[in-house]
Amino acid sequence: MKLQEFVQKSQECGIEVTAQMVHQFETYMQMLQEWNQKMNLTAITQQEEIIEKHFYDCILPLSIMPFTGRIADIGSGAGFPGLVWKIVLPDADMVLVEPTGKRCTFLNAVIDALGLEKITVVNLRSEEYVVTARESFDLVSARAVANLRVLSELTVPLLKTGGVFVAMKGAKGYEEAEEAEHAMKVLGASLWKSQDVSLFSGDERVNLFYRKDRATPSIYPRNYGAIKKKPL
Repeated sequence: MKLQEFVQKSQECGIEVTAQMVHQFETYMQMLQEWNQKMNLTAITQQEEIIEKHFYDCILPLSIMPFTGRIADIGSGAGFPGLVWKIVLPDADMVLVEPTGKRCTFLNAVIDALGLEKITVVNLRSEEYVVTARESFDLVSARAVANLRVLSELTVPLLKTGGVFVAMKGAKGYEEAEEAEHAMKVLGASLWKSQDVSLFSGDERVNLFYRKDRATPSIYPRNYGAIKKKPL
């Protein structure tokens, strides 16, 4: 996929990508390729693949619910979907939560290069960040971070009641959703919508949208060792 096709497909999703945004995506892609030679940011390195499998893939959830509120991207890595969303939603208040220091350095470098405002990089694990940011976000996202039973406890506590968690999953997303049904119930969330994704490359993915129905019990999240050892 070329950038012009990305612009067109984004418009079909209801997302306008301006000339300035195209320039920002070009800079982001160039920096991703350059920095990836020094650190492990992504296995996807060809421009057309980056545009389709990272940029376009990240745009798709916004066709279900365009948003400009307070957003947290958990395990942001190289900035997917958080940085992509910030570029096309410049008014959003964005926090990128990433535990790896080197990746935080990359994210901050991209933010500076693109001149983005109202965006913060937090170098913490999600369960540590909850201590100061509990139930303060309208939208929480996570892409390729962990199994949904584990991921639920790292994300839902950050949401305000009425907020939405977007889990960007692979082809087995519905299986994970079924396995995580109990965890979501305990944490106060329920499946609201789902989105089947078929990329032009043939990759199949699923985006799951959970709405938070009530406050999460204060005992969650537990420490990561407990979450990993005994998921809800």
